[in-house]
Amino acid sequence: MITLGKYSFGLGDRFGHQGHAQLMAIMAAAKKGVEITPVWNKSNREHIIIGTQPYDVRIEADSVTTEAGFRKPYFVDADHINLDTVDRFIDSSDFFTIDVASYIGKRADDVEIEQFLSGTSGYAGKIHIPGIDDAVKISVSGIGDIAEKYLFAAIKAGEIYKKIEKVKGAGNFVAEVSMDEVPSPQTPVELFFILKMLAGRKIPLQTIAPKFSGRFNKGVDYAGDPLQFANEFEKDLLVIDFAVKEFGLPGNLKMSIHSGSDKFTLYPIIGALIAKHDKGIHLKTAGTTWLEEVIGLATAGGEALGFVKELYMKALEKREELCAPYADVIGIDHSRLPSGEEVSGWNSSKFAGSLRHIQESPDYNSDMRQLIHVGYKLAADRMDEYFRLLDAHKDVVADCVFENIYHRHICRLFNLNI
Repeated sequence: MITLGKYSFGLGDRFGHQGHAQLMAIMAAAKKGVEITPVWNKSNREHIIIGTQPYDVRIEADSVTTEAGFRKPYFVDADHINLDTVDRFIDSSDFFTIDVASYIGKRADDVEIEQFLSGTSGYAGKIHIPGIDDAVKISVSGIGDIAEKYLFAAIKAGEIYKKIEKVKGAGNFVAEVSMDEVPSPQTPVELFFILKMLAGRKIPLQTIAPKFSGRFNKGVDYAGDPLQFANEFEKDLLVIDFAVKEFGLPGNLKMSIHSGSDKFTLYPIIGALIAKHDKGIHLKTAGTTWLEEVIGLATAGGEALGFVKELYMKALEKREELCAPYADVIGIDHSRLPSGEEVSGWNSSKFAGSLRHIQESPDYNSDMRQLIHVGYKLAADRMDEYFRLLDAHKDVVADCVFENIYHRHICRLFNLNI
């Protein structure tokens, strides 16, 4: 069986130019004693917008690892796939993020619900989960409510998994289930029964991505109560550990943090808790690499700076269109977006500083950063010009990408001395 490493990073690279710089960050962590498995991921939506194919990600991952002499495991993730999109990813991927968000809340048929409930009667009342001081209380009707909300999604996850398994073969890929892009977080008790549902569908999932309290907006820091997150995260870790033993799930099943890039407030919490309980983590950083490309071009100045200024001005014009698909995972205060006229007069330092995620910098603007984050379509509309500039300034861009993944993410999460 293909097994995902204890620590893994989802490395989104929307335009396929930064795989080497990303891999250098992974290799730098290894020199500090932290082995991280790289997972290159790209969603169907991103492929459609940019005009690429899933196999392009496989080509990038294979080429950069070969060139670097990287002989450790790595993966290519079919990111956020469902029944409608999975087929085009099967041949080139060996990691599948099965997204069930759109199925949550839809009711399974009565027979399926009754069958599930018949196997849960022993859990009604109190569930004693090792490590959690207070017993988890749940009534028969409460279990029924959970089944009505989540069982249909688990059934669909099973259908998607079987579709992949039929082609790839059992044990030849990593399965993840994600349910993070929904309005309400799952409670630890809901997670427990969700894991029972997934085990019942014979899905040997190795990571699961729940929704937590607070806002996990794209490319910016966590907005919420860190103490509440810590409480939820630790309970979820313990629930997963218990569910593995209770339901026969894979022993390496671990938590996945989606929209996890730049959640700097949470990294010390996550790092401390996975160390405390000796658990792994999968952290997705998609989107931040695209931002670092823009920052790198701004830093380069000249024509490259002019290009990214034009992208920003176009993003201002099209902000409603760009933001609509990401409404649940961005939080832009449009009154804080600088005007195109203002930005036209900025130098390299000011433009790059406004986007670079250094919160103590007086230039940093999280609203501008989020708008650029969702504005990658505008670079795709000028692909040849964009790629020419990336190639012309590849060293400065690569430095930005490495700095972001290694220093801001890896070192913070694992408390490494730089």
